[in-house]
Amino acid sequence: MDRPDRGRWPLRSVPPELERQWREAGYWDDLTIGAHLDRGLADHPDQVIRFHSAVRPWEGTFAEVRHRALGLAGSLRQRGVGPGDPVAFQLPNWVEAAITFYATTLLGAVVVPIVHFYGPKEVAYILRRTGVETFITASSFGPTDYLAGLEPMRSSIDHLRTVAVVGAAERALSDGLIRFEELEHETGALDGPVDVDPSSPAIVAYTSGTTADPKGVIHSHRTIGSEVRQLGAMDSGQGRPNLVGAPVGHAMGMLGGLLIPVLKGDPVNLIDVWDPERILRIMSEFQLSCGSGATYFLTSLLDHPDRTPEHLELMAYVGLGGSAIPTAIAERATAQGISIVRMYGSTEHPSITGSRHDEPVELRLSTDGHPLAGVEIRIVDDDGLPVEPGRPGEIWSRGPDCCVGYTDPALTDAFFDRDGWYRTEDIGVLDDQGYLSITDRKKDVIIRGGENVSAAAVEEVLLTMDGVAETAVVAAPDVRLGERVCAYLRMQPGGVVPDLATVQDSMRQAGLARQKWPEQVRLIDEFPRTPSGKIKKAVLRQRLADEHGLAPSTDPPK
Repeated sequence: MDRPDRGRWPLRSVPPELERQWREAGYWDDLTIGAHLDRGLADHPDQVIRFHSAVRPWEGTFAEVRHRALGLAGSLRQRGVGPGDPVAFQLPNWVEAAITFYATTLLGAVVVPIVHFYGPKEVAYILRRTGVETFITASSFGPTDYLAGLEPMRSSIDHLRTVAVVGAAERALSDGLIRFEELEHETGALDGPVDVDPSSPAIVAYTSGTTADPKGVIHSHRTIGSEVRQLGAMDSGQGRPNLVGAPVGHAMGMLGGLLIPVLKGDPVNLIDVWDPERILRIMSEFQLSCGSGATYFLTSLLDHPDRTPEHLELMAYVGLGGSAIPTAIAERATAQGISIVRMYGSTEHPSITGSRHDEPVELRLSTDGHPLAGVEIRIVDDDGLPVEPGRPGEIWSRGPDCCVGYTDPALTDAFFDRDGWYRTEDIGVLDDQGYLSITDRKKDVIIRGGENVSAAAVEEVLLTMDGVAETAVVAAPDVRLGERVCAYLRMQPGGVVPDLATVQDSMRQAGLARQKWPEQVRLIDEFPRTPSGKIKKAVLRQRLADEHGLAPSTDPPK
């Protein structure tokens, strides 16, 4: 693949009337992300920022991080990085990730965060697709040796000019590599943020989805700025500092850990390994909330034997999003004194719907909220025509925080129409009060003998069963029926695994039609997950297909 021209991509156009509307309402402004962050760091110099890492712990102030970011920005500028140039990093939740992120935005360059879970194949694809010339990576983390996979990548990507390595003090580096601490102090510091067009790209976030390769989602300074203000105003944690475990290479960790607290002047607390036992200790020591984000983050804490009433008080207000939010889990948390709000969005359109803690509890627990400020949604049928309230259909959305396209123009054409509507591929129902309930992903509908089975509906019943902590319902290949229902269960500590007959009896009592009942029940100790904590159902489907010597179904339901 030829390298794109200095990281610049064709962006989708926003209808002029929408742009005018968003500017007049204050959803869009003319400040860059670098200017916003510089102001947040400078206005709160003594605010604390902590990285609760067992291998690279760091605690300091906003002033210290700003000083280091300006220093790195000066070195990157000396090496030829300028406005619009992509700078990629693949780092765990360490201070060097924050410094790299802030330095890149100060330069007016484009941040390309890569989750530390990605292997050399995905990383190489991202570096090529984005035309990256500057890449900052770790030496190693846990069992992963990043340096070992770096050399083959470098040999196949001829446009990589600067590669800096974090945590390589005890290792010899090959020619062309530089230690991060040396790069920080290579030349003089930048004076302040570089002014660039606020409608230009600010962040390219790669997300796995229905395509074979990660999708490069492009956000402008205006769209990501709108998102930060949107989420900051929601204040789902009600003012208590939050410990963020989602990786900063993912949208959830980036927004919740590096952007929102800095712009609000709040403390920053991040951790690089999700270990519930250690997290509970840190919560108590620093009086932090935790558990927001994907439901797994909350349930892993609620299920842990070290969890105490004090922890429940610290988690008094939790916002859930980023993966399916079963009503049973929301009700379980509420019964323990936790106020839950549900949010819905994606990397492409981060905040589509949500609710506040002062809204009716039955709506907060059973729906994914209402469209947020400036956001519009449509529920449409397979022909793109609106459906009646109360009927399911695909969710289309648009708003000031929606991305400006993909690095692959073909994907932009496929997922956006000329009026700015984004096709989410999620299935939902809008009630007569304007509250949305997500019922399925198109890929999660199981077609059993020609009948559509909602995986989400089956999962809701399974989560009401004693001892079930988490579940994923997927299609198992079947020669006669095409697909049948398979339920994977993760049990709470000490929970007794239900047999198939017990599971099917629960389905019967819940009133589900017989064709929707699971025909396989499988125990799993831990689910494969995305960086945001979402279960990778595609991996589970592939396992079942491999057992049968078949390819998993990839066609969406008709």
